[in-house]
Amino acid sequence: MLFLLILSMACDTGNLTFIADLPNSLREVSGMEYMASTGEIWMHNDGENKPRLYSMDSMGNIKHELKIDAKNRDWEDIASDPEGNLYIGDFGNNRNKRENLTILKVSRTLLGSSSNVPVEYISFKYPNQKKFPPRNKKMHFDCEAMVFHNDSLYLFTKSRVRGNFGRTDLYRVPAKEGQYVATYIDTFRTCNDLDCWVTGADISADGKQLVVLTPKAAWIFRNYQSGNFFEGDVSMLPFNHVSQKESVCFKSDSLLYIADELAHGSGGNLYEFPLN
Repeated sequence: MLFLLILSMACDTGNLTFIADLPNSLREVSGMEYMASTGEIWMHNDGENKPRLYSMDSMGNIKHELKIDAKNRDWEDIASDPEGNLYIGDFGNNRNKRENLTILKVSRTLLGSSSNVPVEYISFKYPNQKKFPPRNKKMHFDCEAMVFHNDSLYLFTKSRVRGNFGRTDLYRVPAKEGQYVATYIDTFRTCNDLDCWVTGADISADGKQLVVLTPKAAWIFRNYQSGNFFEGDVSMLPFNHVSQKESVCFKSDSLLYIADELAHGSGGNLYEFPLN
């Protein structure tokens, strides 16, 4: 306990509470989902890493490594449904030129497997992208955030347009195997600089709160109707801590887990953040 306290103080994490230093196998963490039924935190790395999911306890210890029988082109987020199935968003699209955007569904019955796990493929495209890549002022088709809600998957895009980095477009895709044209729902803007772009999202277990993560703040949406989260009430909770925050999930209705990628000699940690 004394060691953790000293390490937390040394990290200068501001209003984030340091929980654990992530293991080397998760230095490029880009997605995280908490399973309340088992107390596990499922994580994965960014693109070009091994196609693996890692089950972790709350102290940062890896309990199980799950091998996925698919390529990690650019895995960016992970979500779960009430039955315990997992969905991996292989939709990172830095240059906005991908035409193979996919969400991988992993059956809950296979989460304890020690061999390569098959997946179902949910393929999609954006209804408003006509060129691959589009012009620079229309680079709104990267994505790093996804949630499961009411039998659908909701995607929050990441803008790569200078001066408009905080724009995120909300789309819906059915949460079942197939090929789809995503349904555009709405647009929201956080702010304009680089620390405003959307890098993760999660929804509370009761479906009444949505969090959208940026490197410098958590945006909380409540009192929304159906799947248009942006029509609800919104609160911005700033972080007093600078890092490459990539992943977020609800630990409870009043507490978030947040993870950052190891970059420039800092980060690579798991934190808690209260929704006060």
